[in-house]
Formats: sequence, structure tokens, C-alpha cells
Amino acid sequence: MRWPRVLICSAVAGFLATTVDATEGLGDAEAGKVVFAKCEACHQVGEGAKNKIGPHLNGVFGRKAAGLEGFKYSKSLKRAGNSGLEWHADTLSAYIEDPRAFASGTRMSFAGLKDPKDRANVVAYLRAFSDNPRDIPEADPTTKGTDHSVDPEILAIQGDPEYGAYLSSECTTCHQIQGRDDGIPSIAYWPDEDFVVAMHAYKEKQRRHPVMQMIAGRLSNDEIAALAAYFNDPE
Repeated sequence: MRWPRVLICSAVAGFLATTVDATEGLGDAEAGKVVFAKCEACHQVGEGAKNKIGPHLNGVFGRKAAGLEGFKYSKSLKRAGNSGLEWHADTLSAYIEDPRAFASGTRMSFAGLKDPKDRANVVAYLRAFSDNPRDIPEADPTTKGTDHSVDPEILAIQGDPEYGAYLSSECTTCHQIQGRDDGIPSIAYWPDEDFVVAMHAYKEKQRRHPVMQMIAGRLSNDEIAALAAYFNDPE
């Protein structure tokens, strides 16, 4: 689980603990666009999006709850934001499942999406309107990558998390092991396969980032698998 990312009141944390698993399934952004039709009466997203009854949802990933300037939020969401709540794949899924249970006093009257697949799909759709997940593989994993394929034999390598911990010091020079962003996207609590695919995309220069290309280029397949195993659950 990704609790170090947000420090919120115990009541909200307890609610999240029962719902966060819904985001373990990766969503279909195209299907999410269809589901998002249920949200469009209150929220806009995409080019030219403006605040309506609810805030626009461009750039929502990584944003503090009640953090969009110019929109009047409920006191409950302001309290949550001031306590450290950020919008990421897990917290968004929990919120849209049952907004009033998540944040008592929220003005959002939506009954919620009870189907985990619908929530995963909407999260994947919204992710496209924040930083491009193809360019930032450390960002919240929401959809299966389509920009790079990896040999199944490489994906089948079972990484040694202890060896990954030994190798991780170069990664944690920049990335927060606790799962926080703090300006540099988190790589903690990723599914192993997503981490491996991203690193091999850098290794083969399919993704552009000179530093990441250099680091990935120095790593063997076994070392990448070990890092994936470690960062999957670094605690």
C-alpha cells in the first residue's frame, strides 16, 4: 500500500484501506472516457476545461486535495488537503467510489462508482490530462504501457529484493522511497512489470531522458528485475 504518500486523519485512512485495492487493476482510458460521461455535468477535462459545479480535472494527479486555485472547495476537502492528501491513482479511486464516505461534508453529490473496473478506467482516462504517463514512467501506474514491449523471458525474471535494496542508493538520491512526489515522481509501490518495462524503454532509448537512459543502460536484466522487486514493496 502507498500510505506514506498521504498523512490524513484515521477515519479517512481506514476508509482508504478498504478500497485502495481497486486500483491494482490497470484501466482502459478509452473505456474511461465513456464512463466519464457520468461526471461531465460537473467536471470538465481537456483543452479549454473550466471550473463548473466542480473543479476542472486537468492536472489532477499529484495535486493537493482542494489545491486548485480559484475554486471554492468544501471545508472537509480543505482539511484533507491541509493534512497532506494528494490525488493519485489510489486516492482518486477511493474518492470516486463513495465521495461522502471518503470526505464527510464534501459538496460532491455524486453517488459514486461501485465497479472497480469503472473506477480504474476513469483513473486511466484522467491520467492522460496530467503529466504524460508515457514520458514519466515513475508516475502513478494506471494503464498498461503501449509504447514499448519487453521480451517475455525478461519479464519472467524473478528479482531479488535484497539485491535491489543494495542497488537502490543511486535511485533514492532523487526519488523518495516513502512514495511521496516532492517534485520528483515516486517509483515506490509499482507493479514489477511496469517498472521493468519502463527501465527497458530507457535502456533501449525508446523514452527520452538522458540521465535515465544512462542509468538504465548500465543495468543488467537481473539488476532491473531486482530493483523492480525491491521498489514494489520497499518497507
